[in-house]
Amino acid sequence: MKEVRRLLPAEDLVYFADSAHCPYGSKPVDIIRGRAYAICDFLIGHGVKLIVIASNTTSAAALDAVREKYSVPVIGVEPAIKPAAAATVNGRIGVIATGVTLVGDRFDSLVKRYGKGLEIFTQPCPGLVEIVESGRWDDEETEKLAGVYLDKLLAQGVDTIILGCTHYPFLRPVIEKLAGSGVKVIDSGEGIARQVARVLENERLAADAQSAGGESFSTSGDPELVRPVLRLLWGKPDLEVKKIEV
Repeated sequence: MKEVRRLLPAEDLVYFADSAHCPYGSKPVDIIRGRAYAICDFLIGHGVKLIVIASNTTSAAALDAVREKYSVPVIGVEPAIKPAAAATVNGRIGVIATGVTLVGDRFDSLVKRYGKGLEIFTQPCPGLVEIVESGRWDDEETEKLAGVYLDKLLAQGVDTIILGCTHYPFLRPVIEKLAGSGVKVIDSGEGIARQVARVLENERLAADAQSAGGESFSTSGDPELVRPVLRLLWGKPDLEVKKIEV
């Protein structure tokens, strides 16, 4: 969302964090799709003109179904295989993500399309989403758990690691520290922002560039837990988060 704001300062942004039902990584696909429908209904009710499913897990499980159900453009988030393929030197790429993302057809399609001639190693990371949701991004427990997962990829000689979950960029400093200076760390944030801009332009939905966009933040969980995370991410100490039953 921060990349979208940087690239599209005139757009109004509506953010919903489904913290009460997080993490999604071990949930059945039909449950994930049901949550996606409920949240999209909420967003459509607020008049949004485009939806970004800012979750790799939900995109893997529900993107096609959501696109069929709603008339507004819907953009998903997928592991950044293409930019990682361009960045790797030794052709060995690691992907950290949830289990649902890594076993999905969309991930397999990305690997087949952009990973030809490369060795791609995957690592599910149970527990990291919960750590991010709790705001413990850089404590000893976080570093220890992240290290367990990264060590498995580093043992394979990867020189590029993809953050295949939208929660993981919060842990980028820890991941970069553990991976070392010789390993590139890549996420999909900037690419998604560019795609949003392209779709808005192509569909003639872009806001007047002379106006300043606003933001609203809601959660299904406890605003007191979500607020510090969003304030730190957004750089706004007065940012407010509303609790919404969805």
